[in-house]
Amino acid sequence: MIRKALEHGDGILRLAPAWVPRSFCIPGKRIKLHHDDYYAFGANRGGIDERWLSSTTKADNGPLTTPDEGLSYVVFEDGGKVNKFLLLDAVAELGADLLGAGMWEKYGKWPIYSKFFDNRAPLPHHLHHDEKHAKMVGQEPKPEAYYFSPHMNNYGAEFPYTFFGLEPGTTKADARHCLEIWNQGDNHITDISKAYRLELGTGWYVPPGVLHAPGSLCTYEPQWASDVFAMFQSLVSEVPIAWEFLVKNVPEDKREDLDFIVGLLDWETNVDPSFKAHYFRPPVPVRPVGEMEAEGYLEKWITYGNPYFAAKELWVLPGRTVKIHDAGAYGFIMVQGHGTVSKWPVETPSRIRFGQLTSDEFFVSAKAAVDGVTIHNPSTTDPIVMLKHFGPHPDAPQ
Repeated sequence: MIRKALEHGDGILRLAPAWVPRSFCIPGKRIKLHHDDYYAFGANRGGIDERWLSSTTKADNGPLTTPDEGLSYVVFEDGGKVNKFLLLDAVAELGADLLGAGMWEKYGKWPIYSKFFDNRAPLPHHLHHDEKHAKMVGQEPKPEAYYFSPHMNNYGAEFPYTFFGLEPGTTKADARHCLEIWNQGDNHITDISKAYRLELGTGWYVPPGVLHAPGSLCTYEPQWASDVFAMFQSLVSEVPIAWEFLVKNVPEDKREDLDFIVGLLDWETNVDPSFKAHYFRPPVPVRPVGEMEAEGYLEKWITYGNPYFAAKELWVLPGRTVKIHDAGAYGFIMVQGHGTVSKWPVETPSRIRFGQLTSDEFFVSAKAAVDGVTIHNPSTTDPIVMLKHFGPHPDAPQ
């Protein structure tokens, strides 16, 4: 069935939405989920504030996590019957036929995924582990990137600012003190950090080991295939954060070792006085804008400058048909418009019920990407806009 689905789709697989709740988050309600369905996993699980895209990574949401939480399903309609199977299983079965020989030989898996993160308030100041510390608990490291899509943000919610790293001159003793006073309420970790106002149409790259407290814009997040983290902030929007969220990915014998926990920080990067110059990511056109417009499209890099993943935003102008070539496999999500991608009808829903199938998310095999994907926009007024997430990409600006 998996091979038949790939052949039937001309090398492109249709994906179903993968919704993920977080017990410590309040949904911002900008990811198009029906208003009655934000607590579809149960109120005890928290609200749904994430949609995972092209995911072969299972969410790590504690003992109540469902068996397939965070995993993308492929949808294949055959003979009037709707079949579903995990993208994870498709990767295992197809290997290089889906991902390309280079990626399959190097990683033996689809090594990234993306998501829409949609929280009404900021997240706690936290980090994702580097390779050394992630391996201690059997996990992968997690670099990640942000893009603030204008199409996904009709309002900024409570705090559209993100703290990154620590103020230059901060000492490890300062950070340790914030852990010492954890149970006194606000541990004041953001007092020794710096917040940046988030700009629509731009993004950031966040290496492992760097503290960050994502602001309240709905965020498109390409990232490495991992769900490892450590929360360093004890109180956010007057909501206490349990110590367990700090140490859930710390070895059992180190969960009260404050020096070890502070050691999770990539110290030099956290106190980098030129942090924005190194990690802010304004969009970069893929080609000269005039040339692309003449051919009927606009495309720009929105995630780049790292060895792990890349992303593009593609616009196909009204009434135009284009053929787009890429260097490797990728997933994409529609954020505006309708039309066709290869033989597939694509459309951007305005509201989605939990469990409903859509035609807004797909996965493009390496061969189809290299050969070129034909996109037709039948509208006379509305552009097609999609976000495309890749693994390591040879053409991305460095």
